[in-house]
Amino acid sequence: MNLFKISWANLKDKKLNSFLSALLMTLGIGIISMLLLLNKQLDEQFRRNIKGIDMVVGAKGSPLQLILSSIYQIDSPTGNVSLDEAQRVMKNPLVKTAIPLAMGDNYMSYRIVGTSPKYPNHFEATVKEGKLFATTMEATLGARVASVTGLKIGDTFSGAHGFDNMDDVHSNKKYKVVGIFETNNSVIDQLILTDISSVWSIHEHADAPGQGANVTDMLTGADADSAHTDDPSQEITSLLVKFRNPMGMVALPRFINENTKMQAASVAFEINRLFSLLGIGIDTLRAIALIIILIAGVSVFISLYNSLKERKYEMALMLSMGATRTKLFVMLLLEGIMLALVGYGAGVLLSRVGLWLFSRAAESDYHYSFADFSLLPEEILLLGGAILIGILAAAIPSLGIYRINLSRTLAEE
Repeated sequence: MNLFKISWANLKDKKLNSFLSALLMTLGIGIISMLLLLNKQLDEQFRRNIKGIDMVVGAKGSPLQLILSSIYQIDSPTGNVSLDEAQRVMKNPLVKTAIPLAMGDNYMSYRIVGTSPKYPNHFEATVKEGKLFATTMEATLGARVASVTGLKIGDTFSGAHGFDNMDDVHSNKKYKVVGIFETNNSVIDQLILTDISSVWSIHEHADAPGQGANVTDMLTGADADSAHTDDPSQEITSLLVKFRNPMGMVALPRFINENTKMQAASVAFEINRLFSLLGIGIDTLRAIALIIILIAGVSVFISLYNSLKERKYEMALMLSMGATRTKLFVMLLLEGIMLALVGYGAGVLLSRVGLWLFSRAAESDYHYSFADFSLLPEEILLLGGAILIGILAAAIPSLGIYRINLSRTLAEE
């Protein structure tokens, strides 16, 4: 007696009940699997990009918006701050490093960021072709930018004002591509980096440094006197700060928030708050998925319970032909296990499809990719859980095999 073939034939005989049970299991497994994948990849993306950054300094407004715009490049900046104020923060003895950023333009929705060589060095980005930007209007492209836009070394392009359109193009001045970064799996991949003087030049600040001006020196203290200015046109968007010691975290943010026109946002605090808010939604979806899986288990239970009542004579006949009650019990257990396995396989496939769709939307809107479809260790545990639910759901009605009165059942038929 091939129990697997008989169990599979029984499931196919009850197509609607089997489909409903497998569908519920698929939905539950699929939701949990996709949450596990998203949670892992979101955590990796967020943690990778904040590594080595303790504080972000920028214009007053939402601290979370300041961090999202300056570190992850997925929100609008809160405004600009003067170069003079930024220089005072950079020279503070509690600051170990401070990376300036100047933003406001895009090319084909990829952000153009004015900064210093410290920025790509911080993310350990290496130039694959060409060189790093050195003077005004030179640009080095992230790997994804180069791949999507098709720009090559030596090409020129014009940026547009804003972050998501090409309507207000600065056609009077063009950037020249001088380098392309190696794929870095960080925010660098989706950025166009240039010198801060380029951003000033594009927006035609009258007293901004001219072609070839060493703004990097001004912002790193090499030319502190020239960096001091009351000219409001010389502005940057934010500073990415790393403290020299823990005292910086205690004293500097409060001093900046209370005594300057800028705000200081703690990266660790704001990101933990963001994950706490996201965690509520993730936990809710996970709870819904668990409920769906339990409903799937109940569905399997009801299906097998009704099936056993309908097939009582068939079971009695099989017993009279030499089958043992244990074999029939195992046969019904196999039905529950098969439904669980079908639901698990379809659920894992569904989660990958869902992640692919989510990744496409994220790449289109934010240029972040979530394309790691590998099987997680947690999903192996999820397989064990699905099989356990299938066994428990099938075991209870299957125990009815041991209560069948062979002679009475055959006589009734």
